[in-house]
Amino acid sequence: MTMEQIRTTLLTSRRHVLLAGASFAAWAYLPKFARAADQRDPRLIVVILRGALDGLATVAPIGDPDYAGLHGAIALTADGPHPALPLDAFFALHPSMPEFARMYRDKQAAVIHAVATPYRERSHFDGQDVLESGFAGPGRVQSGWLNRALEALPRGMRVSSALAVGPTAPLVLRGAAPTVGWAPVTLPQADDDTAMRLVELYTHRDPALAAALSQGLKLEKVAFGDDMKPKPGGNQIAAMRQVARGAAKLMAADDGPRIAALAFDGWDTHANEGGAVGRLAQLLSGLDGALAEFESGLGARWRDTVVVVATEFGRTAKITGTQGTDHGTGTIALLAGGAVKGGRVIADWPTLKTASLYQGRDLAPTTDLRAVFKGVLAAHLGIGERALGESVFPDSAAVKPMKGLVA
Repeated sequence: MTMEQIRTTLLTSRRHVLLAGASFAAWAYLPKFARAADQRDPRLIVVILRGALDGLATVAPIGDPDYAGLHGAIALTADGPHPALPLDAFFALHPSMPEFARMYRDKQAAVIHAVATPYRERSHFDGQDVLESGFAGPGRVQSGWLNRALEALPRGMRVSSALAVGPTAPLVLRGAAPTVGWAPVTLPQADDDTAMRLVELYTHRDPALAAALSQGLKLEKVAFGDDMKPKPGGNQIAAMRQVARGAAKLMAADDGPRIAALAFDGWDTHANEGGAVGRLAQLLSGLDGALAEFESGLGARWRDTVVVVATEFGRTAKITGTQGTDHGTGTIALLAGGAVKGGRVIADWPTLKTASLYQGRDLAPTTDLRAVFKGVLAAHLGIGERALGESVFPDSAAVKPMKGLVA
């Protein structure tokens, strides 16, 4: 393999990763915060579910009289062989997420329902661009809202160094800040020898990138070791837990990451989605396991942690003839962590009546996802509302940060 072929293989485009369907990637950021005046040492983890999560199947509005008819054979129920886990009198959680249910009971997890980004079309690529860029429309910038949030941190919490680790730099973390770099080292297509050859290639062409690559390789070994690293063609569900475990190991250290971003692919359930059991159930089990790995791996750091789980858009309220769901609009966001003011489903519920469905087919969004992100960034990291509305999420001053998400 030539060096150019190696470079092409390693610097895989995000579009190629998405098209792979079952591909899996994770990134870890390494900013170092000065300890806050209140002795908090906050951690923030952003998990992106690429492919569009069926929010109605994950947190089911079983109290809505129109839900069962629309979701048909895959609708969750309060009884039967695999009953949904009750969250309150109206909403119930998918039975594949017992760890999240436990966190919810412990007031360390919350659900925001009927949420969406400002994007109203149904393209995965554009939807993910909007989700990760923080702009109202696709194709606006080549930087992400989380990277811009790092630049907007208040005094005393400046980023002194940062490194993203993964096959591609995710847009949510991409930007021009001089302290931010990325290294493609957690790769489904390349072994350590290939990665080291890339380091050698860039040693003379781009010493800064070569140094980032080398540091990234060392970090990967610390996080995963030879036995824990996800293997090519391995089980995607197990990989979610493995990468979360490795990220938690890094983040638990005093000099480790304070910010992490992970992306889990494969949530595009057009056919054979399954209800309480099946394909979606397996994916949700992997996500649930990843959340548990964060909690156990972070140990005492969990109390100062917020995990935000989001997706580019939801799926149709009515199932298809192939027992799946098409691209939709409204969906859910999940929060977990010791710093979360949990035990709540937050929803301005639009109902699932035909007249209330967005374009007659989707759960209508009543909450802007940017309000959720802003609420976490403001309360957890102390970023001001002006910076959130102007630079982190440009031209979004009208979208106010959601209050009361962080304890």
